[in-house]
Amino acid sequence: MAPRIPESWNKILRRLKKKKVVKVREVVSNLPFEDRRKGDQPNRHYDTNSINTTKYTVWSFVPQNLFEQFHRFANVYFVAIAALNFVPIVNAFQPGFSLIPICIILVITAVKDAYEDYRRYKADKELNNMSCFLYSRKHKDYVERCWKDVRVGDFVKVVCNEIIPADILLLHTSDVNGVCHIETANLDGETNLKQRRVVRGFLSPDSPFVPEHFNSTIVCEKPNNDLNRFKGYMENPDKKKIGFDRKSLLLRGCTVRNTEEAAGIVVYAGHESKAMLNNSGPRYKRSKLERRMNIDVFFCVGLLIIMCLIGALGHVIWLGSFPDWPPFEVPDENGKFTSPALAGFYMFFTMIILLQVLIPISLYVSIELVKVGQVFFLSSDIDFYDEEMDKLLQCRALNITEDLGQIQYIFSDKTGTLTENKMVFRRCTIGGTEFSHQENALRLAAHGDVDSDEEEAVGPQRGHRSRLQFNSKNKSTRAFRRCHSAKAYYYGGYGRKKSEARRDSEVAFSSPLETDVTPDKKLMKIAREAANQMEMWCEVRCSSDSASYVDFFLALAICNTVVVSTATEPRHRVTGPSLLKPSIKSLEKLHSFLQKMKPGRISQVLSSIQSNSDQTGGTNQISPSPSGTSVGEENVAGECSSSVSGGFKDSGVSSKASTDSGDYAEGVKVRDEICYEAESPDEAALVHAAKAYNFTLMSRTPDHVTVRLPQGVLLTFEVLHTLSFDSTRKRMSVLVRHPITREIIVYTKGADSAIMDLLENPSQEKGKENKITKNASKTLKHLNWYAKDGLRTLCIAKKVLSEKSYEQWSNIRLEAEAAIENRDELLMETALNLETNLTLLGATGIEDRLQEGVPDTIEALREAGIQIWVLTGDKQETAVNIAYSCKLLDQRDTVFTINTDSKETCESILDYTIEEVKRYAAVKNTRTKLFKVPVDVGTVYPLEGAGPTFGLVIDGNTLSLVFEGNLKMKFLELAKHCRSVLCCRSTPLQKSTVVKLVRDKLKVMTLSIGDGANDVNMIQAADVGIGISGQEGMQAVMASDFAISHFKHLKKLLLVHGHWCYTRLSNMIIYFFYKNVAYVNLLFWYQFFCGFSGASMIDYWLMIFFNLFFTSLPPIIFGIMDKDISAETLLGLPELYKSGQNSEGYKWSTFWIAMLDAFYQSLICFFVPYLTYQGSDIDIFSFGTPINTLALFTILLHLAIEIKTWTVVHWVTMIGSVIFYFIVAIVFSATCISCNHPSNPYWIMEREMADPVFYLVCIITPVLALLPRYLIRVIQGTFVLCPLLKARQFDKLDKEQRDEEISEWRKRTRSREATVPLSNLSPPTSPTSPGNSGHPLGRTLTFEAPLNVDLGNDGTTPPGRSMLNGTEIEHSDTLHTQSAVTENIYASIPVSSADRTGDGDRKAEDDSDAFCAGHQRSFSIMTI
Repeated sequence: MAPRIPESWNKILRRLKKKKVVKVREVVSNLPFEDRRKGDQPNRHYDTNSINTTKYTVWSFVPQNLFEQFHRFANVYFVAIAALNFVPIVNAFQPGFSLIPICIILVITAVKDAYEDYRRYKADKELNNMSCFLYSRKHKDYVERCWKDVRVGDFVKVVCNEIIPADILLLHTSDVNGVCHIETANLDGETNLKQRRVVRGFLSPDSPFVPEHFNSTIVCEKPNNDLNRFKGYMENPDKKKIGFDRKSLLLRGCTVRNTEEAAGIVVYAGHESKAMLNNSGPRYKRSKLERRMNIDVFFCVGLLIIMCLIGALGHVIWLGSFPDWPPFEVPDENGKFTSPALAGFYMFFTMIILLQVLIPISLYVSIELVKVGQVFFLSSDIDFYDEEMDKLLQCRALNITEDLGQIQYIFSDKTGTLTENKMVFRRCTIGGTEFSHQENALRLAAHGDVDSDEEEAVGPQRGHRSRLQFNSKNKSTRAFRRCHSAKAYYYGGYGRKKSEARRDSEVAFSSPLETDVTPDKKLMKIAREAANQMEMWCEVRCSSDSASYVDFFLALAICNTVVVSTATEPRHRVTGPSLLKPSIKSLEKLHSFLQKMKPGRISQVLSSIQSNSDQTGGTNQISPSPSGTSVGEENVAGECSSSVSGGFKDSGVSSKASTDSGDYAEGVKVRDEICYEAESPDEAALVHAAKAYNFTLMSRTPDHVTVRLPQGVLLTFEVLHTLSFDSTRKRMSVLVRHPITREIIVYTKGADSAIMDLLENPSQEKGKENKITKNASKTLKHLNWYAKDGLRTLCIAKKVLSEKSYEQWSNIRLEAEAAIENRDELLMETALNLETNLTLLGATGIEDRLQEGVPDTIEALREAGIQIWVLTGDKQETAVNIAYSCKLLDQRDTVFTINTDSKETCESILDYTIEEVKRYAAVKNTRTKLFKVPVDVGTVYPLEGAGPTFGLVIDGNTLSLVFEGNLKMKFLELAKHCRSVLCCRSTPLQKSTVVKLVRDKLKVMTLSIGDGANDVNMIQAADVGIGISGQEGMQAVMASDFAISHFKHLKKLLLVHGHWCYTRLSNMIIYFFYKNVAYVNLLFWYQFFCGFSGASMIDYWLMIFFNLFFTSLPPIIFGIMDKDISAETLLGLPELYKSGQNSEGYKWSTFWIAMLDAFYQSLICFFVPYLTYQGSDIDIFSFGTPINTLALFTILLHLAIEIKTWTVVHWVTMIGSVIFYFIVAIVFSATCISCNHPSNPYWIMEREMADPVFYLVCIITPVLALLPRYLIRVIQGTFVLCPLLKARQFDKLDKEQRDEEISEWRKRTRSREATVPLSNLSPPTSPTSPGNSGHPLGRTLTFEAPLNVDLGNDGTTPPGRSMLNGTEIEHSDTLHTQSAVTENIYASIPVSSADRTGDGDRKAEDDSDAFCAGHQRSFSIMTI
């Protein structure tokens, strides 16, 4: 009778049978068509491999570049003005003059663009001419060709350390297992090796691959930019389909490693390759300051129109004052005069030409230059240098540096961003028994001491030690002998040469902190005994307590994708354990062990031993390992294909475990120590943990994996399938065939939230049911302990499949792999159908320590007024514990925790919580208003207002309800009253959605920081994205605007450089507007004395040079180098950063004050010379030259007043501008005899400089013009009306006095926080629950729905009741959000683990608890 197929599998089969037309690419071999012309080629419609990233050609450069430049409004405006000046009736100057400014700007920009495009052309040429090997049917071999000659359908061969020229489907490799290793650093920055395997059916180690014999058709998806997706199938002439995925695709730009040669057929080439489709270049972002500046530019346009209207109206009135036509008016050819109204209309356009400088054409170019200078100083700051990684800060976006000084919200990842992402195996639980690994904790503490000593030697930087403490009296010194530096070695540089190989010693996740694991003595003994009993329970096919220990460590060693290599050749994969000649003692121990086997196998094993004692055996033989013996069975009558192979050259396990099992390795010479290259630090930590217990992963191939057991036995498992980890399933699985029992076993590891729901249902047997339930209950309890101590948790489980069930599932899996449409969904469904009814083996706790300086950085950022949110995918308890450790959550915070699966419940909780928060917020606002107005000299705003502060913890499920249930605004209403928000179990999509929600709805400046690929969406969604070059590759860095090495660098990046960049640029922009308005107004005031005729008293050449040369360089230097406050003061007083958040440097009031000041100064600069020369007979240029000169003095002296830090560069540019003006003016006046006929400036400057009145005017006028501004600055500096001015005074003191003043300032600000004690704040009226400690600090309010019951020590709680701080409380059957929810349920959250029991000197009283009770945080639970 045929086995019945489950209904879930039938659904997958029905979906597979659905035929839909999809757009795919078909590729056939080019070899049969090699001699035909291009039009007859079957793949002619696909792109060639030649790339061209240039924007222009020689012929298209001029028109295309001009077209692009005219997309900028300012350029269009000035071209229109220049064109208008060519109209004779309205022109104000000679037509050619008006083209000079815009032509200079266009030429400078064009030269820059041409240089950049030429560099791209050279890079393309170099890349296209790189050589590779193509198969030629004519030569019957691979021949050398250029990359640009490669086409889709060609067969390409690549060798070790060679860059792949195109996207190639792998058909052959020199590896006997059909594996090719590639390094994708050029694509995503990840330097760990990736495995690629030959398409199924093409693995033939015994026969060479002949491309001419290839006659299949490749059907794959169309080109796309998803590096992690590729699907298709290969259709043979017999219509048989063979599926493949991204594991068989070699991507262009990757480097072949660890493989002598590989060959395949090109499926994507050139611009259709995934690498090129991802090469979109840097993203353009507009800064907040730039957006504000564009609005003010339109204000200037409006001001210009008003001034031109005044000039036109004045011209009409002036013409109307004549009784007849003015004598200078010339009639047209018909003898008619222009009417006053029409003349006024013409004069409007003439005034636009005359006053065009009001719109600062050079401002945009100056801003670009200033930002380039700011980026240079950012990238050169030595404080951002990381010696281990040999990296400085990297600026990837050049146009948003000033946004660093206005950040209001920071969204941060946790793992690898706040923590080191160095995963260290910490402790584990197996079968409900917890193993504390106290000696391992001592080892980690020793690492913390070493790091602290190193930090003290370098400087007074704060280190972070492990928070896990133990009450252990017998502290073994062996743990301290193993303490090495905890600092891992990183590959230096953000970029690298394409063909450069990493040095042998550089293996990811291989620092001593991560690799050295000190095993638990008790667990070591149990594991060794269980391994010795393995044969017994394998024979009876029955699981036992000891079997779960072996399965647990086998799962740690097998359920991963770790590549095994040797220490001498870390990039050369070990495909099988190499054999050594064993000693006689080893053989004796092997024989003793084999006595435990059933008699039918002894003869087989002994014969294998005898045949292999002096020679190397094959893969179907058993032979002893160097450290003991191996056990297995031969392939008898085709029954067994996997077995045990010989010993491995290993120097032993790098931990205490090696000494415990050292008697198995006597007489054997060890040579190489193995290395593990993992794709994630979690995998590496678990494999090293298994190795510490002598369950050593020895080799891995696509089809086999070998593990050495504690007694030295080598077990080679046949790998049937590997279900990779994904963020949806949150787990990974591997299907293997056991070499002894021949059972098909599924080993699974994943998040507890994913594994616990998939466990098997207890059987009807009462004893087994109680055992399974008790195991799960205890494991869950241990997981909560781990999470509360900040450990990352993983559950380990297994499942045994029958042959028939596996055959059914495998057939469906193969069909799903061959599908193109909905392939990912089908593969997901097959995985979900397999990973059910799992047997829980145990769980692990992995520690990820905080990075150095994280608590200090977060504390400083919060003092700076920045709201910090942490968006993480980790377990809630783990994230909360880390949040307290890094000072994201403070002991004084009232923390709301919301977990629910119901939309209605979520809405009710939000409504109630918002109401309570607003009550406290009202009290807080009444207190803080006292500090809005300074009451004495030196008064500053408080860091935090009086009253409680709130934190919010929310999980991913609740976030989904918020987004789907239109609760976004309520969530934001609550979150904006909380100074810290912690989102746990968040997906990458939820992270980016949260960032966009806050950015768009609250209209605030946001910054996202992360280190992994799952943070890319969040980084790109924020106004400023920062990537950390950590252990998860460089994808976050490549998607970011700025790249740093550690989270602590964010402190100086924002508080110092952010403040400087914003202050400099905002002051420079304001100055540019002032400068242009003040200068243009000089021409405007002159119109009142020339009949609004559009005449100018300044020569046009000098007017052009005034903005382009005379006054352009000083403000640029001002924008690049000025420092209003020193870095030390900015770091000491983080609250100074609030000035940038409030846009105090550039806002509506500062802009219009600068405009009013410009009007005042222009009045002084015009009318003082006018009154001086009134009644004289000087000509128009003799009147205008002193005005132009004193305007230069006034504008430069105005800038001198604003400069806060004078350097040699400032002095040189300021004095140099004045000297350059006089040189140009003198030379121009001496040589320009007929430059501007009929009014020529010949010898004007020379005559003015010989007149004492000229010098008197040039001295008195700037003094009168700048006197108001100077007096205001003096008053501000005297009475210190704002914190920034007080901080500037600190910089004038010596270091000791400055530090003392800063300390006093901080004491005053902190004292204001305590002006109203929290205990004096009357809480909202609400019922009080039993167990309320009444403690005013550290209050935590947790809302959980559905019902969440805390288990007691016995694991049980009476029905309808739950534990609240040790007190039982009853639960109502209905939800009462307004009355039953009790706000005043608080508990103290101590700082140290010693205080967690309520008495620091009292030991834990729960002896049944293997986990020290002092490690449990006390949380108040309000259950709904």
